[in-house]
Amino acid sequence: MPYGLYLSAEGAQAQSRRMETIANNLANVDTPGFKRDLAVFQARYAEEIVQGTDTPGSGTINDLSGGIEVLETRTDFSRGPLKSTGVKTDMAIDGDGFFLVRRGNQDYLTRAGNFMLTATGDLVTQEGDAVLDSGGTPIRIEPELPWQLGPDGTIQQEGSVRPLALVRPESLNDLIKVGDNLFFPLKPPVALDPAARHVVSGHLEASGVRPTLEMMEMIETSRAFEANVTMIRNHDSLLGTLISGVLLS
Repeated sequence: MPYGLYLSAEGAQAQSRRMETIANNLANVDTPGFKRDLAVFQARYAEEIVQGTDTPGSGTINDLSGGIEVLETRTDFSRGPLKSTGVKTDMAIDGDGFFLVRRGNQDYLTRAGNFMLTATGDLVTQEGDAVLDSGGTPIRIEPELPWQLGPDGTIQQEGSVRPLALVRPESLNDLIKVGDNLFFPLKPPVALDPAARHVVSGHLEASGVRPTLEMMEMIETSRAFEANVTMIRNHDSLLGTLISGVLLS
């Protein structure tokens, strides 16, 4: 069994997955509110140990290693810096929490506050998802009348006050990234405490991706991938030499 060949192939596959994750992070370096992903590796036992035909510590070739595998992709929820845009409909949460938006009949969480007003005054995301108030109703602003966003996340117009829905999940592990800067909560989120509501008007939370760090990890991953591919070629060459020697003997 060309054991080293399989281990090298598995290593190359894992590094390829990691490279895809890093590439996606770099592609979103300018996406407001984007949260970078991390590919989590895990060492694994040899297949014989996994199948129960051998045991760890047996001292056989099966006890060497089973290589590595990508266990999961985790999201880094670290807050990005706030950047001033001067655009009235741009909003940034200064602290914990998420905006609540609705796509179809499903509600999602997002940190991207680059909202806009439709011709009818609906406050929506760049993809057209409705931004909700604390009562779960889509927010509508009369476009012909002046309005402002309070520091506590309330939209004030002509004496009326509508609080934005600012929520948090019970645990960040309850959130599933679904694309378009949206997260699906596995459990119902809870409203932020009034004292924790801090929203800045005319600002956006920048992407959580740090280009220099991502490029360093990309180089590291690329070299690890190339090393595994080189080992595959070496094992293939040795195997070919062995087969040729057997056939000629």
